Amino acid sequence: MKRSTCGWPWFFVALLFAAVCAADSEDPIIIPTHNWSSQVVMSHVVGQLFEKNGSKVEYVKTDSRAVYDLIRTGEVTIEVEVWEASDSESFNAALEQGGILDAGNHDAVTREDWWYPMYVKEICPGLPDWKALNACSEKFATPETKPKGRFVAGPVGWLEYDAEKIKALDLNFTVVNAVSATALWAALEAAKEKNQPIVLFNWTPNYIEAIHEGEFVDFPEYHPDCLSDAGWGINKDKKYDCGGPTDGYLKKAAHSMMPVTWPIAYELFTRISFTNGDIAHMAALVDVDRMEYEQAAATWLSRNKPRWEAWLKEALIKEVP
Repeated sequence: MKRSTCGWPWFFVALLFAAVCAADSEDPIIIPTHNWSSQVVMSHVVGQLFEKNGSKVEYVKTDSRAVYDLIRTGEVTIEVEVWEASDSESFNAALEQGGILDAGNHDAVTREDWWYPMYVKEICPGLPDWKALNACSEKFATPETKPKGRFVAGPVGWLEYDAEKIKALDLNFTVVNAVSATALWAALEAAKEKNQPIVLFNWTPNYIEAIHEGEFVDFPEYHPDCLSDAGWGINKDKKYDCGGPTDGYLKKAAHSMMPVTWPIAYELFTRISFTNGDIAHMAALVDVDRMEYEQAAATWLSRNKPRWEAWLKEALIKEVP
């Protein structure tokens, strides 16, 4: 395809040619990657879109909690997945300190919480009600956790208040962290093969829901005060006596100077919006189809060209300061 000198396809050149070529800095946009597939693929999708705008991009591996302070200080530029259940505390704290922008929501609706494959419902009657877990806790026990049941959590650094939830709701369970998302799914497969009960951390959107039928545990309804006010909820002495949001947001975040340093890229970033299906698709390209992250991103882009071309065009025709 014929391209302009600033990296745009020829049919965009007529729209604010001079502004587009001059507006964005030549400094690289720094994109953080974490330790789950959809976030890494999505980061590369966004990065490849920035490159189509002529921007330079660099990727750095970071902790998913520390990333918000890194954005505030300008060490990284954006975050493509801000999950309400697991990230809201860190994200909101960063917003209060300044240096970081809420760059808008994806169309996706999220949920992160305890989950079990459907066959477990026959082994532990009363599910999905959380109160059923204690009646069945010994069935979920392993030699390492007896007499308590095992909750298989995500890697350390993901959703971090499961231990507090167990205390607040007086659950006869203990947290066992998987070392990776791959290990989490391996534990699920091993339990399912033997028809053993398992309750583990899961989230949506996620390709797993297309492969394994299951349900989230119904804990007391989420409220933001559950995370900050011990007097809220059914346990008046402890925080975290609730489940996660059942219709949580998935946001984007950006360094506060991005609209000044990379105005076109920032406009593009605010327009990018992925659905539950998009995110599950991105994860499956890596975890099921075994693609490398860059290949998975390019594949998603090749299958969704009309959508991202519209995002690029909208960002380009936006008036640039």
